[in-house]
Amino acid sequence: MTLLENWRKYAYETERTKQEYDRIWAAYFNLEKGFYEKILSTDEVISGSVKELAEKFGFNIMTMTGVLDGINDSLKTPNPIETMDEDTVVSLDYDKEKLYYNMVEARANWLYELPMWDNLLTEERRKELYKEQKSSTTIVKPKKVGRNDPCPCGSGKKYKYCCGK
Repeated sequence: MTLLENWRKYAYETERTKQEYDRIWAAYFNLEKGFYEKILSTDEVISGSVKELAEKFGFNIMTMTGVLDGINDSLKTPNPIETMDEDTVVSLDYDKEKLYYNMVEARANWLYELPMWDNLLTEERRKELYKEQKSSTTIVKPKKVGRNDPCPCGSGKKYKYCCGK
């Protein structure tokens, strides 16, 4: 089983009570917050083997795999997370806007509200990305054409006598 399969099995498939899940995820989200505080505070592109990065951030391999799974869609060049092992060299060269957008999409306000974002993206740009992400999941229904309204095809007839038949 790959690292990613082990992580997903641990995180999502193991049977636990709601309290156990809440405890595990609260601890994970706290570690994840510390991870993002560190990488958002530096311009340095962080890279190394999965094992080296786990040691650098004080994580176990399982937690590091979860973090890599979470950030992978925001990287300039995605890592081979499906096949990686402890010795796979990975890079954390992230796209700032994509990372912020994905954090909003994941509803991870503990991450996209970090003060480090002030130095990376303007407040205006963050608001634009937030609005863009929220509107991308909003379903907008077109106005329903009434029977006696002019037909939208442009014929000049009432809808009920034209395309509404």
